[in-house]
This record gives sequence, structure tokens and C-alpha cells, in this order.
Amino acid sequence: MTTVEESTVVQHPQGAPGPHGYSKDKDSHLKRLRRIEGQIRGLQRMVEEDVYCIDILTQVSASTKALQSFALRLLEEHLRHCVAHAAEEGGPEIDAKVQEATAAIARLLRT
Repeated sequence: MTTVEESTVVQHPQGAPGPHGYSKDKDSHLKRLRRIEGQIRGLQRMVEEDVYCIDILTQVSASTKALQSFALRLLEEHLRHCVAHAAEEGGPEIDAKVQEATAAIARLLRT
């Protein structure tokens, strides 16, 4: 599993905080992430309470699926917003955005 310290954080090319493709659904995304955070805390409790291994693994699978689903939604919004905007503008920016999206997809496939 990749930790935050091990992963590479890519800054917005212009250094601006947004708006990004996910901005219009930000509240929904934050709600979803809080739910996933609750699932992870539930995993911690299960280990603390010595819950049966298979039951913990079932919850790990559910948490992983929730994160993957969130990632795919975010990727879709990136393609629709950032990549589409770069395509409209033309120039070398589109190649950079496609390469960036391709690298993100490759990271998702490795998980």
C-alpha cells in the first residue's frame, strides 16, 4: 500500500487551488470520503477487538472498493474538466494532461 509520504503529489500547473473538475461536487466528495474514513476507523476497532480475520478482510475489501470507486469518479471528472479544457485550448497542454491522466490510470491499475 502506498502511503502519503511515498506518493507523489502533483501540483496544479498554474499553482492555483482551483476550480477543478470535482469542485461542483465537492460536498458530495467530502461526504463520501468521511464515510470511507469511518470504514477505516471501523477496521481499527475490529483489530483492537480481535475480530475474526475473514470478517476484517471483508471490510478491507469494502473499503478498498469504496476508495477505487471514489478514484474513478475523480478521474472521470478530471477527464471531463481538465483534459477537455486543455483539448479546447489546444497546444502542448493537451499532451501534458493526457500524460498526467494516463499516469493516474496506471497508478490505479497497480492497486
